[in-house]
Amino acid sequence: MSRPPLQVEVVAADRLVWSGESVNIIARTVEGDIGILPGHEPLLAVLVPCVVEIVTADGRSESLAVDEGFISVAHNRVSVLAQVATLGHEVGLEEARREASTLEARAMQGDADDDELHHLRILQAQIRAGERATT
Repeated sequence: MSRPPLQVEVVAADRLVWSGESVNIIARTVEGDIGILPGHEPLLAVLVPCVVEIVTADGRSESLAVDEGFISVAHNRVSVLAQVATLGHEVGLEEARREASTLEARAMQGDADDDELHHLRILQAQIRAGERATT
């Protein structure tokens, strides 16, 4: 028996980033990676800065970078809520790589504060999402 696809919305503080039907979603929570398929049990989890992979009902793959946020699953609906969410093709890869490199150097020297380390994790997620969008 085939289940109907998930109805998915990815919402940032300032906009609806992505909406559509999906057959699979992968994200990283504070407890580890999670995969969501149609018919998934209800869930509310806290996200860490990560790439959210969405396989659409027509087989395409969407990669989005999110900062911290939440993922909610209920009644075949999935909501990803984040302060900032960026579609992979929206990422300025060269700029993100340059900024991440600077922050990585500061972190290696022990000079990066908690905000800079958090920003580095977000940049790393954006870079992964951007690279996946270009392949």
